[in-house]
Amino acid sequence: MNAERQEPRPGDDPAVPAFERARTRRQMARAAGLHPDHWYAVEHSHALRPGAVIETRFWQRSIALFRGQDGTIGAVENRCAHRQVKLSLGEVAGCRLVCPYHGWQYDTAGRLVAIPHALFGQPMPRVRLAAFPVRERYGLIWLFPGDPALAEATAMPEIPEVEGARPWAAITVDFTWAAHHSMIIENVSDFTHAHLHRSYRPFTDATLIELRTEGQRVRLAYDVLVGDGRFSKHFVDRSRVRVDRMELCFEYPYQWSDTGGRIKHWCFFLPMDARTTRVFFLFYFDAIQIPLLRVPMPRWLQLPLLRAARRVMIRPLLAQDGGMVEAEQQAYERRPHAPSIELNPAVIAFQKLVVAEWRRHLEGAMPRTAAPAELA
Repeated sequence: MNAERQEPRPGDDPAVPAFERARTRRQMARAAGLHPDHWYAVEHSHALRPGAVIETRFWQRSIALFRGQDGTIGAVENRCAHRQVKLSLGEVAGCRLVCPYHGWQYDTAGRLVAIPHALFGQPMPRVRLAAFPVRERYGLIWLFPGDPALAEATAMPEIPEVEGARPWAAITVDFTWAAHHSMIIENVSDFTHAHLHRSYRPFTDATLIELRTEGQRVRLAYDVLVGDGRFSKHFVDRSRVRVDRMELCFEYPYQWSDTGGRIKHWCFFLPMDARTTRVFFLFYFDAIQIPLLRVPMPRWLQLPLLRAARRVMIRPLLAQDGGMVEAEQQAYERRPHAPSIELNPAVIAFQKLVVAEWRRHLEGAMPRTAAPAELA
């Protein structure tokens, strides 16, 4: 049995400890951010129409995400250099982001390019806000919140099954949960919580049979019965896929699973702050059958079926996880120094990796003095 039994001492601050004040592995994991030098899914592509601007956040940093009339996406820090008003409250004119207060205009590189009012004899300010590299893939908008010079060479998840001439049937489901990302990372790979989903039975009788850490990856496998729910079991083509073993990987900062090479998913985490995480699930399948007939389901029928399943089964099932991680967050905030007992060694491995990568980020970060805006 693995356990942390760090009892509070007299004079301890009962508040949730920051990373530098954390004394236990769990406390450090619950205070750590995710390293910004990775690509993060931040929104669905369809949610950002041409001419629209929305706010997103990465670890307490507000970012204005906008799409120009030509379809180009920009992402800049969410403030006007003039009066610091959020640019996400403004509008998009052509391919420029316009502040709602005085109409100052910025391009996708964060440069101030126009001021529509008198300059009172002053030269045009040479201002450049922080801008972030952006990509679109798998129906999602991806942001690189770290060093822009590293973006091009930094790999993002490769999912060939959902691209190409014959893509697998795929759906996305997203939630914003009031919980630290480490709790969600643990939840999606720790199958000891099957009791929570006993009415849906997405996985049962799980036994951890493999666990190893390889650099930024924690790989594990379970002997487990997958998709044995009252309705779901009738749609899984067991003649083409084994459902008694699942491989999972926390491939920092993402998570994925693979059942028999034909039932797969990715999970993308967006750490908005220390107690808020947006999470995007991408499920894709190549083993769906027509119930009773037990023949492969035509591809044209698979996507409508999955969309219906998302509404009546997948989203409600995942909402159970959301309810529990939010309850765990509240419990941790009430008693951050309470003893912690962890039985699953995979969870300990996840926490160690989260802490190590956050420490690596902090040690590599250079001190910087904040300024209203950068000179171009």
